[in-house]
Amino acid sequence: MRTSKRAKIADVPAFKAALLSWAQKYEEVVWLDSNDHKQEYSKFDAVLAVDAFTALKTDASGAFDQLNEYQQITNDWIFGYLSYDLKNDTEALSSENYNGTKFPELSFFQPKKIFLLRGNVLEMLYLRLVDDELEEDYEEISKKGISYEDFEKDSIASGPINLQPRISKNGYLQKVDAMLRHIHRGDIYEANFCQEFYAEDAEINPFLTFKDLNAISNPPFAAFVRFYDHYVLSASPERYLQKDENQIISQPIKGTARRAANEAEDRVLAEKLAQDPKERSENVMIVDLVRNDLSKMAKKGSVLVAELCKVYTYSQVHQMISTVKAELAEGIPPVELLRSTFPMGSMTGAPKISAMKIIEELEVSRRGVYSGAIGYFTPAGDFDFNVVIRTILYNRAEKYVSFTVGGAITAQSIPENEYQECLLKAKALRQVLES
Repeated sequence: MRTSKRAKIADVPAFKAALLSWAQKYEEVVWLDSNDHKQEYSKFDAVLAVDAFTALKTDASGAFDQLNEYQQITNDWIFGYLSYDLKNDTEALSSENYNGTKFPELSFFQPKKIFLLRGNVLEMLYLRLVDDELEEDYEEISKKGISYEDFEKDSIASGPINLQPRISKNGYLQKVDAMLRHIHRGDIYEANFCQEFYAEDAEINPFLTFKDLNAISNPPFAAFVRFYDHYVLSASPERYLQKDENQIISQPIKGTARRAANEAEDRVLAEKLAQDPKERSENVMIVDLVRNDLSKMAKKGSVLVAELCKVYTYSQVHQMISTVKAELAEGIPPVELLRSTFPMGSMTGAPKISAMKIIEELEVSRRGVYSGAIGYFTPAGDFDFNVVIRTILYNRAEKYVSFTVGGAITAQSIPENEYQECLLKAKALRQVLES
């Protein structure tokens, strides 16, 4: 189905910049970038998919069945996102809160053009109906590309973005208190509680906004997604789920600490996070939840914790990450693995269904793509998806900009501290939107 071309890239950072710039002329774009983080399980350093040949867009009702059918019929690479409210397709749940972003709950497409970058080796995969454009595109990207200045000249902006919280600080603190009452009553052990910051009648340049966000955050699971007027600009540090043949890998994050400019102080902050009993307990609870989720589709006795509560350092924060692995049982379709584990445990809580019900009662806006996942399927049925956090959502038609931040609430949580953690996670997002 596809024509392949391989090439060695002399200047990888410049080529990546030109590649993403070149992609802006298309209305369907998925760009995934590891930002040169060396990770044991990653297959590619960067991936670009553009220009839909076929596509699937749907609400939550029957979404996973439709995705399963689409993935099997195309038998090809497909790229897209799963929104948080697909929980309503997996459980008897609903979403009645305000929805400002108005994205489809699920969007995937089969691209005509794919670029896979490993080290300095580029592979281009073009559907045969457009493979006569392959050499021309490669020459354009390699020799000319499109500079950032081209986009700065045409930058769309309505002036400073006036971000507002969907709930006040006092409202947030009261809702965390309500969450704590559920925990003390024994309804749940832990839940991820989130709040939205938004701006109406706002216009941004998505490409430049993503460029700035990525430069500030430098995350290992960055993503730029465009489906016509819907943009997802993600600086995610977290992997949701990867399938590599019969191996399953999930890497939940729970535990965040700020960075310090002073090297010695920064090291102390990282060590303090590694030993913090509250943060470790949050992480361990979610690891147990992920182990339980994976066990539904795994070979008996194959689920193991490869790495527990390891602290990783990123540009803005230190994060506590665990790695859970398993072997997939025979005869399980790839989409069924996603259905059985979605949404990610780090974005819900434990017990999972009870936590999602309480989250829906206490949060005042729908999460949409936030807390969902962005990624791809290969023709062999393997896949890799991130968790959509540290992410800006932009509906250009509605002139609506939004991001959501949150954290895990446990019995040891102090509402004021949880609020400050939200502001820490929002720092880079606010910086690029308000500058």
